[in-house]
Amino acid sequence: MELKLIKCHGSGNDFLIIDETAVENPLTDTIRKEMALSFCKRSSGLGADGLLFVSQSKVADAKMRIFNADGSEASMCGNGLRCVARYVSEKLGKDDLLIETMKANLYAKKAEPLFGGIPTFRVEISPVLFGLDKLPMRIGKEVLINEQVEALSKDLSFTAVAVPNPHLISFVGNEVFHSDKQKTLSEYVNGPNEIFPDGVNVSFVKPIGKNGLYVRTFERGVGFTNACGTAMSASSLVACLLRMRPFEEMIEVYNNGGKVRCLVHKIETGGDPEFSIDLIGNATYLYGAVVSFDAENPAKFMVRSKKEFTEQAQYEKLEVHAKEVVEKALA
Repeated sequence: MELKLIKCHGSGNDFLIIDETAVENPLTDTIRKEMALSFCKRSSGLGADGLLFVSQSKVADAKMRIFNADGSEASMCGNGLRCVARYVSEKLGKDDLLIETMKANLYAKKAEPLFGGIPTFRVEISPVLFGLDKLPMRIGKEVLINEQVEALSKDLSFTAVAVPNPHLISFVGNEVFHSDKQKTLSEYVNGPNEIFPDGVNVSFVKPIGKNGLYVRTFERGVGFTNACGTAMSASSLVACLLRMRPFEEMIEVYNNGGKVRCLVHKIETGGDPEFSIDLIGNATYLYGAVVSFDAENPAKFMVRSKKEFTEQAQYEKLEVHAKEVVEKALA
């Protein structure tokens, strides 16, 4: 079997886009999993944090599925959604889109460049769910908002939220960033444990300046990553809930792969308020490739050709700027 793919990234979180409408034979979930395990290896000639499968949808402009490097499927990925939005936008010639994901149909649109001439897209992150049964998280409580959990840490406070990927978020000081607490905690909650049976994304966060945040994330199924779109969105939401940042005002969110912008909406319904987040950031193409592989053994694949794009040079300027801001904040 032969297919074309695009290597891309959102905030340094890199993916391979595979358009299933152009694949000769239908892919099964077993094949998708095996493709993720083999294609995403950094030593494979490709390498990525995950695969983005794009297919036809009966209810939206396209359907997106995300398989992580470990073969697991994620319900959503904000950085990946921006990349898929760009691909579908250019394929259909539309700036406003609706993308079907596992848990929701989400709006996406082309946006003003984030920095220089970087291709930028704005995507909807929702639904927002606080019920611990939705993550799931088992601590004998219904919700967790800025509270300590003794089984996790004796000195850190946590907020748990699904957007819809599950996130555990803690606002911490510089000394914690310079320690191994995040690594130890993340490996625990993503290994055999009684609190998070399905694992969880773990983010440590620090406010920067008047309207900024720094977010470092250990992503479920990936490990420490340059950036996680839903983690940055969830962290922005929690910052607003804790009154560190205002609702309906743009937040500059820095990460190890660059930066994005987040806008958190609070919707009054007469009962409990509802929330949604706009995630605004790059969708950068690195190269296009043609790959041939055996569907019965995707580990045996061959990269037939590659064509490099030239967009990364502009993004690297943003990376330099973001790195300077983060290093100064964590000094």
